Amino acid sequence: MAKQPSCDVVVVGAGMVGAACALYAARAGLDVTLVDRGPVAGGTTGAGEGNLLVSDKEPGPELRLALHSLRLWAELAEEFGTAIEYEPKGGVVVASGPAELAALTELAAAQRAAGVEAVTVDAERLAELEPRLAPGLAGGVYYPQDAQVMPALAAAHLIRASGARLLTGTTVTGVLHTADGGVRGVRTDQGELHAPAVVNAAGTWGGELAALAGVRLPVLPRRGFVLVTEPLPRYAVRHKVYAADYVADVASDSAALQTSPVVESTAAGPVLIGASRERVGFDRSFSLPVVRELAAGAVRLFPFLSGVRVMRTYVGFRPYLPDHLPAIGADPRMPGLLHACGHEGAGIGLAPATGQLIARVLTGGQVSAGKQSELDLSPFRPDRFIQEPV
Repeated sequence: MAKQPSCDVVVVGAGMVGAACALYAARAGLDVTLVDRGPVAGGTTGAGEGNLLVSDKEPGPELRLALHSLRLWAELAEEFGTAIEYEPKGGVVVASGPAELAALTELAAAQRAAGVEAVTVDAERLAELEPRLAPGLAGGVYYPQDAQVMPALAAAHLIRASGARLLTGTTVTGVLHTADGGVRGVRTDQGELHAPAVVNAAGTWGGELAALAGVRLPVLPRRGFVLVTEPLPRYAVRHKVYAADYVADVASDSAALQTSPVVESTAAGPVLIGASRERVGFDRSFSLPVVRELAAGAVRLFPFLSGVRVMRTYVGFRPYLPDHLPAIGADPRMPGLLHACGHEGAGIGLAPATGQLIARVLTGGQVSAGKQSELDLSPFRPDRFIQEPV
């Protein structure tokens, strides 16, 4: 088997998280090789909506990570300009009745205490924010920090800026070990890549890569469909808009189908409609009942969409971990192995902070979220789950 050039770190997975890991590791002075069995953004990233959200996160470690990541996304947007279609358009979460509004208002108060900008709005103000919303809604919360990028473009630009050696169409078939049990690279179907560190950024397939290294990481796929409409006028929908029950669906442990309406415009014109969640393995089968339910939910929020054509649908798999937190950092079970996966539906938004943290672990630097606080990596420990034989 041919030997490939050695490097400082091999990042497995050329989605958004892998791209961010490559970028920040390279900018920390490391020689990076990025490997993916498919193309750039060929997995979950390419099937995502590009959401950069704080609105759907309860106070805790994921929200702290998201707030830091939003600051990094703003820096990246200044660097790459319009090339990544960054839109700081804000989000609006709506409640259909008084009980939903009370729960949403309570959540917003807790988020504000954690550093989120959250503005409670009544029904009249809601109509000003989104004139085409259905009448009769009780109110909602406006989140000006929510934003959006075009995920495939953003991943490609981050990788190009990193200068990393990119090997697409290359499948990792094993993790190479040193005599004392540490990492010394990976084996691929194209040859061996030697490095003292390997980053598992394989997304939904992160559990499979972990198993190749001899450790357990219980990543499961959580399927979701997205509808894409014909192009519409630029501000037909001004913000990312979703129903309050979306937050509960995100946090749910259920394997059963869950849908809640999510509607947002894109810079190119089409409106994206979601969101569904179900654990059905890697079944990519088209589901007409799910698509119908998504369309009906979108029309309930925005009645004008009943006259808009859906041009296509696509399906993707969110990398789900049982406690809804990603695995980020070094794996104490195998020196040299790091994980950056399991972000579920928040991988696009959390990618820059994840990449920066991975780079700091690789270089032994301080894991800081800014001048006044530090991000505690312990909630994201890869070995936090009950251990079972791989």
